[in-house]
Amino acid sequence: QVQLVESGGGLVQAGGSARLSCEASASIISSSNMGWYRQPPGKQREFVARITRGGFTNYADSVKGRFTVSRDNVKNTVYLRMNSLEPEDTAVYYCATVDLLGRPSYWGQGTQVTISS
Repeated sequence: QVQLVESGGGLVQAGGSARLSCEASASIISSSNMGWYRQPPGKQREFVARITRGGFTNYADSVKGRFTVSRDNVKNTVYLRMNSLEPEDTAVYYCATVDLLGRPSYWGQGTQVTISS
């Protein structure tokens, strides 16, 4: 059983910044690839960012240059720093472990991020 809890969501003005956190109930961050995903209202869930256990990162084109994913293995936490937020970034943001096939496996409950224009 893996338990992931996202936090840090809320209401942010366009152009502002926020940082999301994903805390694991066990020391799995250091041994897992981790991903961030989001689901805008009325749309499908989409990939946002990923960080491997080796520290390699990749991002969706829509957030490149604005979002940064990082991890703290001591705190067993993955972060998503979001800058220059736009109304189009409004979504429920989820973190997840990424399995051996490169797909999300265990999911957190999500945290709502709303960007006002």
